[in-house]
Amino acid sequence: MATEDIVITDSADGMSATAQALRTYPLAPGHNVNVRSGPGTHFSVVRTLPAGSSVPIYCQCPGESVAGPFGTSNIWDNISNGQFVSDAYVQTGSDGYVAAKCS
Repeated sequence: MATEDIVITDSADGMSATAQALRTYPLAPGHNVNVRSGPGTHFSVVRTLPAGSSVPIYCQCPGESVAGPFGTSNIWDNISNGQFVSDAYVQTGSDGYVAAKCS
């Protein structure tokens, strides 16, 4: 189940504010998940997320196909600048894209 956080962004003039929902998704229960520098297991591990973590998905891109608890997927989720996790380890509720494709 996804959770939502509200992020407030002020305009440059400080006169108005807009709210946008930043959705986070839970990782597969019982799994520590490697965060990689690109969309594949041949990219370096930049950190490891502990079991029970949730991640935001800023964009998604195709990459190496990985088998995980949520099936086999070639979709990789961008969770921060230069940080990707296989969608096969993220409970998005979909076998397809749930965010914009990374440019």
